[in-house]
Amino acid sequence: MKIYFLAVIFLISGSVLAQHDLRGRVLDRENNAALPGANISSKNKLLLASTDAYGYFTINNLAAGETTLFISYVGFKKQKIVVQIPHNEPLLIEMEPDSYLSDEVLISATRATDKMPLTYSQIDQKEIESQNFGKDIPYLLESMPSTVTSSDAGAGVGYTSMRIRGSDATRINVTLNGIPYNDSESQGVYWVDLPDMASSINTIQVQRGVGTSTNGPGAFGASINIQTTGLNEKPYADIVNSYGSFNTWKNTLMLGTGLINDAFTIDGRISRISSDGYIDRATSNLTSFYLSGGYYDKKNILKLNIFSGHEVTYQAWYGTPESRINNNEQGMLDYIYRNGLTSAEADNLLTSGRTYNYYTYDNQIDNYKQTHYQLIYGTDISPALTWNTALHFTHGEGYFEQYEADQDLNDYGFTGGVTDLIRQRWLNNNFYGITFSMDYQPSSKLGLIVGGAWNKYDGDHYGEIIWAQNPGNSQHGSRYYDNNGTKYDFTIYGKLSWEFVSNLYLFVDLQYRNVDYRLFGIDNDRLPLDEYHVYNFFNPKAGLTYQPNAKTTIYGSFGIGNKEPSRGDFVDSADGSTPLHETLNNLEIGYKYKSDRFSINANYYLMDYKNQLVLTGELNDVGAPLRTNVDKSYRTGIEILAGFRIAKQLDININATFSENKIKNFDEVIYDYGMNWDEYNPVITRYSQTSISFSPDIIAGGSLVYKPLNGLYFRWINKYVGDQYLDNTANDQRKINAYYISDFLVSYGFSAIKMKEIRVTGAVYNIFNNLYQANGYTYGYIGGGQQIHENLYYPQAGINYMVGLTLKL
Repeated sequence: MKIYFLAVIFLISGSVLAQHDLRGRVLDRENNAALPGANISSKNKLLLASTDAYGYFTINNLAAGETTLFISYVGFKKQKIVVQIPHNEPLLIEMEPDSYLSDEVLISATRATDKMPLTYSQIDQKEIESQNFGKDIPYLLESMPSTVTSSDAGAGVGYTSMRIRGSDATRINVTLNGIPYNDSESQGVYWVDLPDMASSINTIQVQRGVGTSTNGPGAFGASINIQTTGLNEKPYADIVNSYGSFNTWKNTLMLGTGLINDAFTIDGRISRISSDGYIDRATSNLTSFYLSGGYYDKKNILKLNIFSGHEVTYQAWYGTPESRINNNEQGMLDYIYRNGLTSAEADNLLTSGRTYNYYTYDNQIDNYKQTHYQLIYGTDISPALTWNTALHFTHGEGYFEQYEADQDLNDYGFTGGVTDLIRQRWLNNNFYGITFSMDYQPSSKLGLIVGGAWNKYDGDHYGEIIWAQNPGNSQHGSRYYDNNGTKYDFTIYGKLSWEFVSNLYLFVDLQYRNVDYRLFGIDNDRLPLDEYHVYNFFNPKAGLTYQPNAKTTIYGSFGIGNKEPSRGDFVDSADGSTPLHETLNNLEIGYKYKSDRFSINANYYLMDYKNQLVLTGELNDVGAPLRTNVDKSYRTGIEILAGFRIAKQLDININATFSENKIKNFDEVIYDYGMNWDEYNPVITRYSQTSISFSPDIIAGGSLVYKPLNGLYFRWINKYVGDQYLDNTANDQRKINAYYISDFLVSYGFSAIKMKEIRVTGAVYNIFNNLYQANGYTYGYIGGGQQIHENLYYPQAGINYMVGLTLKL
């Protein structure tokens, strides 16, 4: 309760200090015309006021002293002014038309604004840059509300994952410049496929809940909208190097030509990230590049983006047994006996410690390369009408390699008996299509957006035996399974924003989505696949936003989302039944207040599901989670965000989510193998009003930022995540314990040796060395008259560090 007491004190003190008003008017310098809807913000990005229909604004309750204001209006150059408070005369601010169309028009159709009744947060390039030591994007978003992250290798490099409001990556819609990034079949997001993408990002917006209509899979927890590098008018060259714990290296070179002939730009980046990982042998060797060429004028943008990533990571998805984490020797011996570990495997378990990795084969790696091509065009057809469209193509190809002992070649379709072998499981896929949107804004009171996309995915899945001790009739490269998944995805949506009463905005968002999915061939278990499904979804959303003044916003919305099952849901369906599509009814009600010293956002949400696909707690043979439909379930909670400017040099931000996540009825199925392990009988246990797995009731975080000198800042970040259950039984014997972590960052930048900036950075993560697990899985069975549940976890690193040096030429 101490943090809430402090929050109240900070609020009261801020109110006492604020006591002066500032009035002014914003005009178009060329035409001497009023600019209605121009935004006036403070240095810490809080919106202080918006101009009325005649360009006038008033900012109330400003503290005495020097205040920096930022004025922005679409199509005009952003302006910065410094005002001494009190300021008795009205300000006259004249804005110059921008010479170039803003990159924001390319992603505006799928983004939320303050006039939309949606729940979202946003970070920009500077904030991303301040944290970018080479960890994947989930770790750059870790401080956002309702967000939980995890790393297979334990230190944020390699395979990472995130959940928002308890929803995993398969339920989080991700777009890059409005183009879908989720894998079409699994619907997941593999951030490791684009290492150091953070260095080429301009802004990231995270919408929680159904959000506004976008392209790609439905958002059942959140949407992440990413805009890559925008217009850099001046040439630049940045050299970024970082080094830290677990022999982690990040080397990045970024170059830009600036504007050539006042119209053309070229931006490029190459990156290399490597790490030994916290978990034994969980190495990562990652390379990537980003290349963007653009043409800009006042009414047009034409951009060609090509970016690629190649990841080679040692597998760490098996997890660590609970007995190993607890250093329970008898528990480990029992685990060895139950799971039939060899003497070498047993020795590995008993001697490895908390960083145990089941895999020991030298080349037990995941090796995958993915390349994206984007051709994007945006144009101002008229002052009120903007059009943009994009053509895209993505090619991915790679495999993971496994050493398997005592395999029967008959199970692979060959003859030759039992042998040790090495196999590779391949994915070769293409994803291409078109996205488009039209944005019509005839006045500051009315806006209409129409957009959509057509995309096709074509993915080949196959497995090869590349070595066998006794090969029988198999040969090097012999395929033992081969199947194809083809998916067509068509989306069209319309969005209306209308100020039908003064300061009261109506938002209506209607989306139609058609999905056509075919899966056929032979799966890796040598069983035939023949799935063909067509879905037609209608996803309406509507709400109201009331802004009685520039500082206060009250909103409410209701949206419906529908989502098709993933490839894994069809392939891994336990009883052979066809998984059902899911429906989400989402209610969001919120209140926002922003001033130059204080901000608060309180949001209530209800996410009510029909046929939600929930995690069972188990994994399949490649580490992917298994899911099953449940008839009725819900997530509901309150999210609170607050920011305080205690002094000019000191800011505090806090957020907390208090939620309830329940399934009305869940049937747990485990199998009884009998006293002699020769039976196979299902045992079903029903749980009512039980907790949804991996959905903590409390997630809280906060940061303190101190800037004592120009160019120097300190940031202290804290995160608390409550208990999470590994399955849907709410059993305390199968859960991830609550944990608290704290990070400390420092950065100092200065100019010297004719460089624009030299910046020295450092970070100490988990400064209190808390030994915790952020993810895991479980499976159960009955044998020999005893019921067993095996819990495995992904331990995260204790105290570790990174240091960095950035040279901006």
